Amino acid sequence: MNEPLASRHRPKTLEEFVGQKHLIGKNGPIRKLLESENIPSMLFWGPPGSGKTTLAYIISQNIFYDFHKLQAVTAGKDQLKKVLAHAMNNQNYNRKTILFIDEIHRWNKAQQDALLPYVEKGIITLIGATTENPSFRVNNALLSRCKLFVFNQHSKNDIVELLKKVSQSEYPKFEIPLRVLQLMADLANGDIRSGLNILEMCASIAKGAKMTEKDVKGVVQKQLYYDMDGDEHFDLISAVHKSLRSSNSTAACYWITRMLQGGEDPLYIARRLLRFASEDIGNADMNAVILANTVYETCAKLGMPECDVHLMQLAIYLAKSPKDNSAYMASQLAKKDIEDFGNLPVPLHIRNAPTQLMKDLGYSKGYEYDHDLPGKKSQQQCMPDKLKDKNYIK
Repeated sequence: MNEPLASRHRPKTLEEFVGQKHLIGKNGPIRKLLESENIPSMLFWGPPGSGKTTLAYIISQNIFYDFHKLQAVTAGKDQLKKVLAHAMNNQNYNRKTILFIDEIHRWNKAQQDALLPYVEKGIITLIGATTENPSFRVNNALLSRCKLFVFNQHSKNDIVELLKKVSQSEYPKFEIPLRVLQLMADLANGDIRSGLNILEMCASIAKGAKMTEKDVKGVVQKQLYYDMDGDEHFDLISAVHKSLRSSNSTAACYWITRMLQGGEDPLYIARRLLRFASEDIGNADMNAVILANTVYETCAKLGMPECDVHLMQLAIYLAKSPKDNSAYMASQLAKKDIEDFGNLPVPLHIRNAPTQLMKDLGYSKGYEYDHDLPGKKSQQQCMPDKLKDKNYIK
């Protein structure tokens, strides 16, 4: 049999489904919707291997809807037209249509917009699956017409229990100790499909009647889920910033290493740390931005893997530095005033007056040259009249 193990053991009922109890448990919203046989348009958002496609398949098997599946990566306009034509025809027989689109975030705005009138009129019930944050990757109009359900990464125990059950039915000749199943689950990184693939590969190469940890390590290494253009990218760099801001150097080093191990460009990380040096440290330690700029240049010269230690050195320094966000706040407050008040005129006394006409109009009149004053500091107004009492630097 050539069908992959993960496909052969795809659950067909909610009772067989592993995990996501908050969605399909006794009082889970998706279970209740299935029991009512009234399925709204939905978006399933979660990491790979968390059961989004499987749950859509279970829905298709348990209600009297015409079910169609499109893969967003390969499906084009012609395929969508065929499904929509089927859906229109189904209406004549009072039969409902579900269109499941896997990786819906890969469709562009025009493709997503094409679905809108059909979803809005109830001609199709849309179920979209995405690993990316739908707030950024799904059109707002479409998002507002769908119920959003968030899928969590599977727990290690969930994967171990499934591997135990599947191994007993598929590979009864093997003795597979619990610690070996736990290693498989750990390497699956929360992805049930990956866990089953690991079991299948190990069974194909294992020698002897007892499967060992060595067998597992021989076929797979721990996979890191990291999309340099997706949510994981932004979540991890956010974790870097907030760890540094909290002066937690260990956490900052961990998140930076996660990004590097996932294939992130070290210059991207170095740029973000250079920004942090001014945004969150600023004048509390003026050496921070100097070091950050030096590390950026070093990363450009060395590249990976050599420059990782320089990023660690910088992260530790930034985390341990005193914090001052006054430069960042001044920037934000100034932008807000410019947005609110537009092009306010420069006070006449601080305007330049290179011509007699300008002098006659009052340019530079009353200007105080600070160097001529005993304390070298005047109290003259330098802000526009409407903002003369503003102070961005507390």
